[in-house]
Amino acid sequence: MTTDFAPCFRSRCWRAGRHGSLAAGEQAVPDLQPLHRLRFDVYCSECGYLDAADHPQGCEHDAHDADAAHFGACNLQGELVGLARLVFSGSQDEPYPFEQHGAALHPGVRLLRGGHAAEVSRLMVRRDYRRRRGDTLAGVTDERSAGPMPHERRQGSAQIVLSLYRQMFQYSRRAGIHTWYAAMEGFLPLSLERFGFSFECIGSERDYFGPVATYRQDLHELEQTLPLRNPALMHWLLLPDAAREAAP
Repeated sequence: MTTDFAPCFRSRCWRAGRHGSLAAGEQAVPDLQPLHRLRFDVYCSECGYLDAADHPQGCEHDAHDADAAHFGACNLQGELVGLARLVFSGSQDEPYPFEQHGAALHPGVRLLRGGHAAEVSRLMVRRDYRRRRGDTLAGVTDERSAGPMPHERRQGSAQIVLSLYRQMFQYSRRAGIHTWYAAMEGFLPLSLERFGFSFECIGSERDYFGPVATYRQDLHELEQTLPLRNPALMHWLLLPDAAREAAP
């Protein structure tokens, strides 16, 4: 029997971007405004990371969106509850978003560019699915400051993140992407490590929409180690959507 790590949520690739493709049978979502509105709600209205006056239509977007791959997660009622994107860098003249915010990489770290690497960017979960004190924008709880949460949503935020990671993982395999970069608070990669992910810290902490450091996930390495550490999760990550829906 297949273990479903996100039974209450369904994610999909909304738009494939310049380096990848949709899964067989998928169609692109022509309107990204629901994603942009959620980004505005979180980054502008809730956190104040960006000036709402710069986005008078209530939609947060930037120059990276045109070529990025976009992903959205919905609950079983079809409501958008989380999102992420993969951003590409063709050259040093086209930096990753984390580079544009002063990333200080460890000595000897060289970034991959072109279609074989991407930054996991704008990963966030809707506010009402982060009701537990200590939940971050990505929906993963910092156990150092965790508080009680209503039962029906206690596992929701982690499920949303895993659901989005599953779609990004399948997209990356189709596109030949073997490296992810991400700017994360330190406890997020530790939380993901419990599931079997192995993000490596490659830079020092700085302020980039909060205190974060730059991390790297080698997807080839993940495909070798995750079957040993968490075989059920590896099976689920690879499972096509049609097979997932048909699974008992």
